[in-house]
Amino acid sequence: MVVFTYQTFVVSDNFATFISQSRYNTIIMNNSGSLAKKSKNTFLLLIALLIASMGLLLPTKGFCQKPAGWELEKMPADLERDYALTALPPDLRKGASVYLLDPAKGYYIAKKGTNGFVTFVARTEWEWSEFRQDVIAPMSYDAEGARAIFPVYRDVAAMRASGKYTALQIRNIVIDRIRKGVYKAPKAGISYMLAPIMRWYVGGPDKFSVLTMNMPHMMPYEPYLTEEDVSAIPGGHSGSPYVGNAAPLVLGAKNNPFTYLIIPLGDKETAKVVQENKELLERLVAYKSYFKM
Repeated sequence: MVVFTYQTFVVSDNFATFISQSRYNTIIMNNSGSLAKKSKNTFLLLIALLIASMGLLLPTKGFCQKPAGWELEKMPADLERDYALTALPPDLRKGASVYLLDPAKGYYIAKKGTNGFVTFVARTEWEWSEFRQDVIAPMSYDAEGARAIFPVYRDVAAMRASGKYTALQIRNIVIDRIRKGVYKAPKAGISYMLAPIMRWYVGGPDKFSVLTMNMPHMMPYEPYLTEEDVSAIPGGHSGSPYVGNAAPLVLGAKNNPFTYLIIPLGDKETAKVVQENKELLERLVAYKSYFKM
């Protein structure tokens, strides 16, 4: 930012600050007539030259350099569509709305559905306040989740795609909107994440590790639920339900409206899902090596 006033010339961002009025007054007092006019013109010329020379020294990307790592690669549309639909049970796929991601704009509707369900491939999880290229998981929501929860993913994707926000700024914006009631807790409903494979975070927002896994599961909405409320084992075990709540570290205990009870499929059901999507898994591995188990 460069700010000009008649009395003060300021160049911000730690370049320099020049207080010109006192110097100009000195020139006026010590000179008169044409000499004073020449001195004024000379001084203004020096300022113009200084501005020009400083412009040459500025970084080529300017002061508003975009946050690093924000831009995602565009997934092939047919692969993204097929992958997104695996989040749903087969009988719900035909009538569901499918959203695809334009890395430069955010999510757009690729197929308008009729049954109220929406499905998409999530690429950013706001609680972790980081931009990664290898976080990827198909998600689906019923009509209630499409109304109350999907807008958070949609807005986060749009902010990331704009390149105007850091991941931490996006997280803080979401927190602020939750506290102000812009994002409200859903009523009763369910999310399906039945895809044969995903690459997602392991642990809470204080741990920044991701893992490729076979973990098809269902998630009833349970706003503000904690593990203590249901005596659940943190992280679950061998197919047992557990509480999905990544927000205690960023929102505080019992303050997350987007909490789920996560119910993994059993081993036999998981193996069946993987087998039924064998061809898709091959396509995913060919696209990105991180899908390989």
